[in-house]
Amino acid sequence: MKTPSQFLLIFFLLILSFNSYLYASDINTIHALIETPQVKIDGDADDPAIWINKADIKNSIVFGTDKYNGIYSYNLDGNILGFSKSGNMNNIDLRSFDNKTYIFATDTSNNTINLWVYKDIDLNKASKEGKFALRETPDFSGNTNFLAYGACAGISQTNGLIVFVTEAKGSGVQLWNFNGKKLDLLRTFNNSDAYESEGCVFDDENNLLFISEENKKGVLRSYELTDALTLDDEFIIDDRNGYITGDPEGLAILKQKNNNGYLIASSQGNSSFNVYQRNRPHKYITSFKISGNQYIDGASNTDGIEIVNMYLNENFPDGIMIVHDGKNTGEKTISKENFKFISLKDIKSLLPY
Repeated sequence: MKTPSQFLLIFFLLILSFNSYLYASDINTIHALIETPQVKIDGDADDPAIWINKADIKNSIVFGTDKYNGIYSYNLDGNILGFSKSGNMNNIDLRSFDNKTYIFATDTSNNTINLWVYKDIDLNKASKEGKFALRETPDFSGNTNFLAYGACAGISQTNGLIVFVTEAKGSGVQLWNFNGKKLDLLRTFNNSDAYESEGCVFDDENNLLFISEENKKGVLRSYELTDALTLDDEFIIDDRNGYITGDPEGLAILKQKNNNGYLIASSQGNSSFNVYQRNRPHKYITSFKISGNQYIDGASNTDGIEIVNMYLNENFPDGIMIVHDGKNTGEKTISKENFKFISLKDIKSLLPY
């Protein structure tokens, strides 16, 4: 016979289960328009980035990492433009200015942060020809001296082109700068008492670093990058006691006018995406899932994501969201992973402004 305390525990668990069911059933669903081919048999897709071709926007290039093999290049139809056997590239991010594009990626095989520099005119030419792959050897490289994991680029008003690198199996976060001749390590921080951090995105306009903590706690935080190169004002946005299930993973910013907009985070435990206010207090707005239809399956176990809020082509008139799909066709095998392209118009329809 069960004791009163046992009955109380069972009742509490039933309430939690019912609330989880209601939350799951209330999540909005949208569909992908395009998907890329699956990565190599021994591959593991992870993180996307996109280069916007200002000279011919319909010929922009999407990059996607295969963290056991290298980096893919795709067009906006999801077709492969090329593949770079550049190493165990985990996370990728880029920034473009002064007619050049700077592409960063972490290599987990040698714990480096790597940088490729291209003239936009050369990328434009290659994209029009329908053939492009990053050089297998980066132009610049820096040794992190820890287990390099995530990476997110930015432009700082005081330090120019920067990139943050996060640590696997630790709380470390490094800030690097490219001065035009080499990569310099400027500062090392801790993401609070995190056990492991990967996903991050830097908000150039608001000087905020958003960063996901995986494994033990599942905490999503923001920090302010000061002129003195300190990460101040730690702010806990969400955790597993709130709207995050499992690990918070990929992060991206849906930018709007006047430095407003939304932060979107992959909630990997239930294969959903949470939407928060871009600016503090980072209020939770809503969640959605990318489900399948008769043409393309949904996205699940998502790691990296990317968002661009501008016209690209007829498929993406209001912009694009690119997400990693860790279970393409729903099967639990890394040989099935790929990237999904979603119309940002569908996501905007779920948002209040």
